[in-house]
Amino acid sequence: MLIIHYQLSIEMKLQILGCYAATPRTITNPTSQVLDIKNHLFLIDCGEGTQVQLRKHKIKFSRINHIFISHLHGDHFYGLIGLISTFMLLNRENDLHVYGPKGIKEIILLQLRASGSFTGYNLYFHELESKESEVIFEDETVIVKTIPLNHRVYTNGFLFQEKLGKRHLNIEAVAKYKIEKVYFDKIKSGGNVTLDSGEVIINELLSFPPDAPMSYAFCSDTLYDESIVPIIKDVDVLYHESTFLDSEMQYTEKTKHATAKEAAQIAKLANVKQLILGHYSTRYASIEPFKTEAQTIFENVLLADDGKEFEF
Repeated sequence: MLIIHYQLSIEMKLQILGCYAATPRTITNPTSQVLDIKNHLFLIDCGEGTQVQLRKHKIKFSRINHIFISHLHGDHFYGLIGLISTFMLLNRENDLHVYGPKGIKEIILLQLRASGSFTGYNLYFHELESKESEVIFEDETVIVKTIPLNHRVYTNGFLFQEKLGKRHLNIEAVAKYKIEKVYFDKIKSGGNVTLDSGEVIINELLSFPPDAPMSYAFCSDTLYDESIVPIIKDVDVLYHESTFLDSEMQYTEKTKHATAKEAAQIAKLANVKQLILGHYSTRYASIEPFKTEAQTIFENVLLADDGKEFEF
């Protein structure tokens, strides 16, 4: 009997650089995070101090080729011009793509022109205006879509989805049928193999199914809004802002932010596997109550915190 041993592998990694609302403090940083998925290192939001956090956590600047900015509030993009300038000082050569609301190109280029600075690398801006979800990045392994959010200014979250990968080679079966290496890629792509005898060996005997594609949804900042549920349905991991606890719920409508319980309700409606809370108001002495309140509605809750790393 053939016994197959599967090894648990890390498919996706999330590094929180900052996850607190409003102004930076000596003990907390505004929003920024790095998603490592399918050999891409995506920077999501770029609050003040992001490049310091990147250095602190030893994240290679050269691997960041795509930056996604949710909206043009300072705690989500004031670190961008500094990072772009540092890339220039480090003699960056790779193209850099910035995805964000219309106006971001004008803001960054104005600062570069005023300081007499010019990048030695290609800087591409992909300005967003649509109020409907749209694909903004796609390659052979990953697709990225916007998640329109309900905030005081035009705001998008981002949905990162892996594409279905290749099948896994069954080494024992390949050896049994004496199949040459030249056919390995065909097998991993789902093809059958015809032996010299004319016998056709079907793919299911030669390979194992591919890993289930993973997905990550980033939703910050937003008022409670069930219209995003169909977009993020069944995602593996949802990061949803939870600026307030229930005791301050009276501020949600004015500020267009959500509570921990509201984030949990979205997670429940969307049937997500894991909820990560973040974007906490700095008025609170501890973030533990956010988890406590959220878990009254949705069980699988994690708390983001500056420097925290999640592996899935």
